[in-house]
Amino acid sequence: MQTYVIIMVALVIVMTVMDMLHKKSAKYFFDNANKAKKNATTELSAGDKVNIAAATIATDVISAGEFNNPVRRLVHLLTMYGFILFNAATAVMIFSANGADAMWTQIWHIGAIMLFVGSFWFWFVFKVDVAAEGNSPFNIDLRRDAFSLSLMATSVSALIWSFNGNAMGWEFAFVILATVSLFGGVYWSKFSHMFFKPFAAYDKRITKADGSAENLPTLNRDEPEQQKRHSMELLVDAPMDMGLGIKREKPNHY
Repeated sequence: MQTYVIIMVALVIVMTVMDMLHKKSAKYFFDNANKAKKNATTELSAGDKVNIAAATIATDVISAGEFNNPVRRLVHLLTMYGFILFNAATAVMIFSANGADAMWTQIWHIGAIMLFVGSFWFWFVFKVDVAAEGNSPFNIDLRRDAFSLSLMATSVSALIWSFNGNAMGWEFAFVILATVSLFGGVYWSKFSHMFFKPFAAYDKRITKADGSAENLPTLNRDEPEQQKRHSMELLVDAPMDMGLGIKREKPNHY
């Protein structure tokens, strides 16, 4: 099992690097950072960057602050922390001399249950083609859905294996198959975006703080200079919160 876990970790690393090379993600971030540095209007100190990094970790990583919908955020957090607890407990139980402690068994089960609830809740309620386009949740595209299906299969297989007394039969084979599809399919799934997301969020905060703003407009509608623009004439006296009515209704018109 230790050898198996090491192989899975190696697969994640290798396939994440392959994904970066294929999508040129690292090149994009470095090029974007250099471009932003040239367009920056404010020079950030080391302390500023540390504070931005801390804010990124606290808001965008730990608490998934990018989700405005509190229920969607809960689903994401259940899935994320369930995944972390499940895998951390698995690693401890396999590699540590204290792995047989009841505490780690409980953490393992809590993580598996959280992952189960979060992944299935997302699949049937918040998956884009289901929630907004009206497609059946049983309409499966392996290229699109590999990551979600692997997460679901991992949680289900782990709980079945535990419920049946940790047998070394088909239940254990189901666990191995599910985890191989999850960690061995990184190149074809959204798994690697978990590593890119913090860097993208940090980069976005940096460009906002240094004034480069990714070449986007930085003026607000209530600033005189912005109001002088021809396209803004009709909005000069409009309330600043105009336009939020679009949030009143969910896009369920299928």
